[in-house]
Amino acid sequence: MWLPSNANVWLYRTPVDFRKQIDGLVLLVADTLQKNPTSGQLFVFRNRHADKIKMLFWEDNGFWLLYKRYKKSRFKFPPIVDEAMELSMPELQWLLSGIDYTRHTPPEKLFVTQFM
Repeated sequence: MWLPSNANVWLYRTPVDFRKQIDGLVLLVADTLQKNPTSGQLFVFRNRHADKIKMLFWEDNGFWLLYKRYKKSRFKFPPIVDEAMELSMPELQWLLSGIDYTRHTPPEKLFVTQFM
């Protein structure tokens, strides 16, 4: 699946009315999250039943709106609060795969400076 590999990822934890399309989500990002929707960051939204995700991303000259719907299962989200939380790319990929990313931590990054 295509995802911007170097973008900051923001999960808006409060369920969103999924009748909102690009313009409604852009306003939510700008007004509620106080972030620039054209900044190249990826914004992730959930619905009330936790079976749908929408992702909003600005690329060069237009918005991408990605949508995933589960047929028989639910996404594993952190508790609902009125704020966004930043996700790492592995956490987003786990979330999209249905894995409870809140119970997993990515391996520690190593910064090697000496080579044999």
